[in-house]
Amino acid sequence: MNKASIYGLTLDQLADWLLEHGHKRFRASQVWDWLYRKRVTDFSGMADVPSACIQLLQEHFVIETLSEYFKQEAADGTVKFLFRLQDGNLIETVLMRHKFGLSVCVTTQVGCNIGCSFCASGLLAKSRDLNGGEIVGQIMKVQLHLDQAGRDEKVSHVVVMGIGEPFDNFAHMSDFIRIIKDPKGLAIGPRHITVSTSGLADKIVEFTDSDLQVNLAVSLHAPNNELRTRIMKINRAIPIETLIQAIDYYLQKSNRRITLEYILLKDVNDREEHALELAALVGDRRPLVNVNLIPYNPVDEHSQYRRSEQEAVRAFYDTLKKQGVSCSVRLEHGADIDAACGQLRSKQMKASG
Repeated sequence: MNKASIYGLTLDQLADWLLEHGHKRFRASQVWDWLYRKRVTDFSGMADVPSACIQLLQEHFVIETLSEYFKQEAADGTVKFLFRLQDGNLIETVLMRHKFGLSVCVTTQVGCNIGCSFCASGLLAKSRDLNGGEIVGQIMKVQLHLDQAGRDEKVSHVVVMGIGEPFDNFAHMSDFIRIIKDPKGLAIGPRHITVSTSGLADKIVEFTDSDLQVNLAVSLHAPNNELRTRIMKINRAIPIETLIQAIDYYLQKSNRRITLEYILLKDVNDREEHALELAALVGDRRPLVNVNLIPYNPVDEHSQYRRSEQEAVRAFYDTLKKQGVSCSVRLEHGADIDAACGQLRSKQMKASG
């Protein structure tokens, strides 16, 4: 049986585990320093950790559970990684360069069951959740890639927006966030971490009640139930009214801004009437809501959808602005490689199959 990755333990969990196995709690901080600051990939390299403790860790854990299967690099510096897990499954992780720093988009599940009709991630049904070590491992593999390039660069921002629905893997996703934002580890600031959900209302409430204190984005993509149900089957179970109730709970309790993601599909949801309906839906929540307009990356299997014209994107943006809604258009990264989330994995699996 494969050993678990030590990356999956929070600092407190590791301290408790070491104590249960006859070692001092403070050893956990030493181990974490070697893992996340010095970034060793072999327990034997932890010079100030007693040999008995190292042997214990080696018996129960491994450090890395991901191997690089394929990599694409774009002209703008975006790097798309396809990692192989211990069980042979493939997942995608993306490194993006921004003016404000280096952002990594991580995957939380092998496949996706949400079934958005425009999305490459859902082309392959979910086979399992990733554990915390596999999610943290994506950040560490990207950071090691940066270290090996010798540029003295550090992952500064994280978006949980890769393959899968993060809130459908809530416990492991939560541990992942606690691990990467821990000041004794990678120390990625909570305001530099964003989790995106397709709209699991009960989990939005649970997320609000947690102590994670990171940013929340909700994939809305349509301003009414009829249209949203047509392109996102999750809306049948969780209609917009239920989703808005959860969003209101988040806004009222956290007093933090929320991002509504809206992918623009030509002649489907990109007309002025849709923008006006979206503005009305935002309503008096305007001070705490930002709408992020997303240009569509075409997917061969979803040929019924096309990218909105630039004029339509601009008109949609202008309409929202005139209605007093804060909005932005997402900058595109890696346009010269398989840009859509899940696209690289799908193509590689077809090629190998």
